[in-house]
Amino acid sequence: MSRVLVVDDEKSIRITLCEFLKNAGFEAYSACDALVAQEMVDEQDFDVIITDIIMPKVSGIEMLTKIQENYPYIQTIIMTGEPTVETAVQAVQFSANDYLTKPISKEDMLKAVRNAAKIKSLHDEKALLEKQNQLYQKNLEGIVAKRTEALQASMQSIISLLASVVEVRDPYTAGHQRRVGNLSAAIAEKMELPQSTIDIIRIIGYIHDIGKMFIPTEILSKPGKLNAIEMQMIREHPMNGYQMIKKVELPALVAETIYQHHERCNGSGYPRALDAEMIVQEAQILMVADVVEAMMSHRPYRPALGVDAALAEIKQNSGLLFNKQVVNTCLELFLKDNYTIDEVEHNISFQL
Repeated sequence: MSRVLVVDDEKSIRITLCEFLKNAGFEAYSACDALVAQEMVDEQDFDVIITDIIMPKVSGIEMLTKIQENYPYIQTIIMTGEPTVETAVQAVQFSANDYLTKPISKEDMLKAVRNAAKIKSLHDEKALLEKQNQLYQKNLEGIVAKRTEALQASMQSIISLLASVVEVRDPYTAGHQRRVGNLSAAIAEKMELPQSTIDIIRIIGYIHDIGKMFIPTEILSKPGKLNAIEMQMIREHPMNGYQMIKKVELPALVAETIYQHHERCNGSGYPRALDAEMIVQEAQILMVADVVEAMMSHRPYRPALGVDAALAEIKQNSGLLFNKQVVNTCLELFLKDNYTIDEVEHNISFQL
């Protein structure tokens, strides 16, 4: 049973959230401020901390800084009554699992806690497997192989969980990341890139929009035009994803490609306006797959445009926005090889 600590200076919120958690099967505890919470964390084991940002004496951010120095695998969820781009970025910088705005929905809170508890469980399982592996590796190669397989399975679970977090917050694009990852891998395979590159780009595709978890759901599902502030929050998601994934035990290329997937070869993309020479090959493949799949799929603000419109878009901007070789390969996949969008979540493999 996962142990959850709720930190908030408002007693009513502490009582309400703890009651929700207990009824959902969690062990729930509460602290009235950050100092009390720090003492509790030093004395007891917790899996998840839900904390307000603005509190007397010590802020939630200051508390998380100290806790993460000593207990890096405790998962955190930040809640605030004053949601802004700045607080969302702060949440990313401190590796928060989720970002909840007050008044907090019971359903959203429980989904966030369950996701965080699952990640903590996976970290615990991985740490246990690593410890056992160290004990047996000198003499029992067979056990080492089994433990490595188990680590791969844990990583598969982590990737699946990270992908599902985005879908929970943005159900209108459910399956988008999986489809983009599979299309990206198919392009990379047709380009005859190494198997290791094909594998890593599939992984990146499966989680490339993870930064959207810090964008309020009402913005993600808004049917009309976004205002300037909302658009800025959307444009922050590659950076948010980079900040989150760079702290996870994945190859550095994963975080960097996520950071670049909305760049464009002529420098007109975001968030850093990189040109073709600065964009890694994996990102140049991912951006083409992302555009094609997005145009082929329904969005809250428009119906699906279809494969013909999607292919026409990348062909028109070949050599301008998109890499020519990647575009040509993608066109061949659909027009000569009769590629159809792959919905399957494939097993992933990479060097740990």
